[in-house]
Amino acid sequence: MTTALLADPQFLALFAGVLVLTGAVAGVLAGLLGVGGGIVIVPVLFNLFPFLGIDEAVRMHLAVGTSLATIIPTSIMSARAHDRRGSIDRDLLRSWGPAVFVGVVAGTVLGAGARGEILTAIFAVVALLVAANMALRSESMTLAASLPIGWVRHVLGLVVGGFSVVMGIGGGTLSVPILTAFSYPIRRAVGTAAALGFVIAVPGTIGFIIAGLDVPDRPPGSLGYVNLIGFALIVPATMLTAPLGARIAHAISPSLLRKAFAVFLLATSLRMFASVI
Repeated sequence: MTTALLADPQFLALFAGVLVLTGAVAGVLAGLLGVGGGIVIVPVLFNLFPFLGIDEAVRMHLAVGTSLATIIPTSIMSARAHDRRGSIDRDLLRSWGPAVFVGVVAGTVLGAGARGEILTAIFAVVALLVAANMALRSESMTLAASLPIGWVRHVLGLVVGGFSVVMGIGGGTLSVPILTAFSYPIRRAVGTAAALGFVIAVPGTIGFIIAGLDVPDRPPGSLGYVNLIGFALIVPATMLTAPLGARIAHAISPSLLRKAFAVFLLATSLRMFASVI
């Protein structure tokens, strides 16, 4: 079946079209929510790969690695768009960035060596928890008036970096809820998260490339756990649409932004739970 599908021009055109559409949606979400687009890319790749006969043992790793690679250019475009609107907290990036980076390195080592089912389950559970938080927590409900300093801030950075790289996402999925829980304005949280996506994606991509270099049953056009064909089809669309998402983020109400964030996370979580079951 795989050989026949690969030789079918209609299937290949449809497959390519879905990847381009995925990139466009991911770009809008990157700019809108600061999530780096991975929240869309990982589930789509995970569900498309079986049609190409890709072994289940490497499917999630390839989805995560490819998603991380696409987040590099997307996060640059999104961060630039937010920076022009003054929505990036550079002081927070300097104080939080090192801890996030250490979390990414640790998460890459653990995630690249874990079974695919574990990565999928982590993705589903974390996405569900974050969706519930964003949907059920009122805007006036916060944990504190500001983000903690010292070791607490560093631990939060480790969590954001570690879980984000394991899930193949840009960091906004975790950092936006954390920042807003500490009374951070959501637009500034989204802009700062977009910049954090670069900190997460670069070392994460390198790690997943190295970890997958000698792994069998990877599809053609793969560099480690990064599929270059998927990357080439998704990235142009994400780069074109990320600024659009940033403009939308500054044009709609913060309440609507929170609800949109929760809906996308819930849909993604349910899809991944179904895959595990």
